[in-house]
Amino acid sequence: MTIRFAHWEKQAAFGLLLAFCLVVTLAAIALSVRTGDLPISPSTTFYAVTNRLGWTAVSLNRIHESVVMDYRLSRALAAACCGAGLALCGAVLQSLLRNALAEPYVLGISAGASTGAVAVVILGLGAGAVTLSMGAFAGAFMAFLFVALLSNGTRGGTDRTILAGVAASQLFNALTSYIVTTAADAQQARDIMFWLLGSFGGVRWPDVQLVSVVVLVGFVLCLAHSRVLDAFTFGDDAAASLGIPVGRTRVLLFAATALMAATIVSIVGSIGFVGLVVPHAVRFLVGPLHARVLPACVVAGAIFMVLADIASRIVVPQQVLPIGVVTALVGVPFFSLILYRAKRFS
Repeated sequence: MTIRFAHWEKQAAFGLLLAFCLVVTLAAIALSVRTGDLPISPSTTFYAVTNRLGWTAVSLNRIHESVVMDYRLSRALAAACCGAGLALCGAVLQSLLRNALAEPYVLGISAGASTGAVAVVILGLGAGAVTLSMGAFAGAFMAFLFVALLSNGTRGGTDRTILAGVAASQLFNALTSYIVTTAADAQQARDIMFWLLGSFGGVRWPDVQLVSVVVLVGFVLCLAHSRVLDAFTFGDDAAASLGIPVGRTRVLLFAATALMAATIVSIVGSIGFVGLVVPHAVRFLVGPLHARVLPACVVAGAIFMVLADIASRIVVPQQVLPIGVVTALVGVPFFSLILYRAKRFS
């Protein structure tokens, strides 16, 4: 009876923490919508949203309403979805690879997706039949395949996998730079280089719809395999002994993470360290069970990315920093700490 009560108490505490994080997420989104060169009151923001939904018909300044609905709200929601997706990818990859440093950026998946997207935009790869997202996904898959082969099928250990990821990042970043240098005009080169560092400036509602659907599907799929991910943290043999089809499950979850990472890169560019920082912070708060880790990563990643986007707009007056610069300033020190303690993982 005492054990059941303790279990219920832990579940209730986790539910309260998740509810609190959801409230913080909404507050961060509201703050993001208010942040900018043009000050907009909370009431104007509220009525702009409810007017568009058809719930109210309050007369508003057309410029303010357009800024809220056509620029700032879509930007904030895209940041939340991208942060959630990247954090989810990091948590899944760290479990599948049993590697504390695994995440799309470190493993070269983001670099591969960038190469694929740039090849479609600048080289016209596919002659219009291949979309930006398809090109990014193909690049992400190629990068992961390269890492898997170089690290002996992801069984080469922590050091070997990370070294393979570094090699993949360097290779695909070099390919991207080569394409931009040799095939892009001056304006394209400037736009691409800014986009590669991450930017929510060009995000519009169709992008929000795409990334939200992809991240939602990825989250449901990964959450359905939460117990499988728990087993993978003890190794492939432990997972196989429980009757888990290791190869098929690994391919399915890797494909899900690659799809999420590629979609995010195709919309906002390459953003690093979110998938590294957030899962470790979440595990510290909620423990190692993925039934708790994955939902917590989604909301924590959303909060982290929205706050990083706000910081990118206010750190330097009258200038917007690439979002990748902000996440790197937070992520690199954390990466160094995890790298120092990597031998304690698993």
